[in-house]
Amino acid sequence: MVDDELIDGVLTFEETTEGIHIAVQSYFLSEQSKPEVQQFVWAYRIRITNDSDHTVQLLNRHWIITDGVGGTQEVKGVGVVGEQPVLNPGDAFVYTSGTPLSTPSGIMRGSYEMQRADGVLFRATVPAFSLDSPHISLNIN
Repeated sequence: MVDDELIDGVLTFEETTEGIHIAVQSYFLSEQSKPEVQQFVWAYRIRITNDSDHTVQLLNRHWIITDGVGGTQEVKGVGVVGEQPVLNPGDAFVYTSGTPLSTPSGIMRGSYEMQRADGVLFRATVPAFSLDSPHISLNIN
């Protein structure tokens, strides 16, 4: 896996807000998960691309994480992975992070508070993306 690219062959969820394109991929981390004690862990890789005409900075993140039985937690914080990247037009920033759940599936969605160089603040939507593991059974009606 190249550090600044998304992973080939993995489902990608995408959204664009005010020229900020966000692409997300998630994958189950079996080596860090312990299904026997209801501990399931995922990584997610996010590529933020500035397709606008403005320089922007990612200031804050906001996540809503819902587990497989509807339990929800919110996570808010400064930047992502310890950074508040500045993206000039055409730039991209890629990072990988992760989340644990006590159920074998879930969903995440969120937003980034962005600020343009002219001071305008806006929220860039992070699309909802699934957290699925091989420990779930799918029932199709």
